Amino acid sequence: MKLSKTLTNALLQLLNGETVAASLLRKDFADILLAEGMLTIQTHGRHRNFRAIDTVGLKNFLQTHYEELRMIGDETPQSYETRSEQAVETGNSKLVKVRSCPGFPVNSYQPIKCMLNGEPFVVNPPEGSFMFIDNWQQFAIPEDVIVVGIENMENFRMVRRQRQLFEREIGNAPLLFVSRYPQSTDLRKWLQGIPSKYVHFGDFDLAGINIFLTEFHKYLSSRSTFLIPTDIEQRLAKGSQVRYNEQYIRFQHLCSDVPCLQRLIDLINNYHRCYDQEGYIL
Repeated sequence: MKLSKTLTNALLQLLNGETVAASLLRKDFADILLAEGMLTIQTHGRHRNFRAIDTVGLKNFLQTHYEELRMIGDETPQSYETRSEQAVETGNSKLVKVRSCPGFPVNSYQPIKCMLNGEPFVVNPPEGSFMFIDNWQQFAIPEDVIVVGIENMENFRMVRRQRQLFEREIGNAPLLFVSRYPQSTDLRKWLQGIPSKYVHFGDFDLAGINIFLTEFHKYLSSRSTFLIPTDIEQRLAKGSQVRYNEQYIRFQHLCSDVPCLQRLIDLINNYHRCYDQEGYIL
């Protein structure tokens, strides 16, 4: 049975002894509950309402006969950390929504000595691959390592083909590249718990700058910077007007109290163009 939010709320109201409009329950589902003697009908003119005859009996019936409703009405429903726990307990690994892939990908073009679960761990994926950290709470890196967050997957996968850019703009410090995909707050929470500097490498458009300001700079403050290549003005001059026009209405008032970032915003608005970071892949 497909369990909609409307249906769930209506059933919870019935379990609380409240009256609900007949239109809130699917007819086939309501017919079953009526036939089982779970509901009574109250009529007011042309309006029909349902009320539970016995809320405890209704709860037991729903939990027994409908797998999706196994925990409905419980004040402290069973919680599961993994899908495997649900499968062992109920045979259904999708009974309660659980994230099956926490964490974030990491990459590097040089060995980075880290710690994972209290043990030495080297991030050094061969070309054509990257690594994924799921137990990010137990992932630690040396303080001198600069974390570079890359927005687009093609740039993240091909960090070796951008090494010249990173060494020119960031320097020779060891770099750990990270991505926030799959979308979650895991990466940001990890960054908040470490002292390392964070450099954000994204598209050079208003939307990309907004991602940095709202998703990272807001939480990391002065520890975070936006990568602005020295040749960005020349690239913006031949960038995309279409992308700029698509974003302008939403981000026309975007501004920053970081001087270098405000200069980039001004350049984008002056040229009425934007430039995607994939252009820096050699």
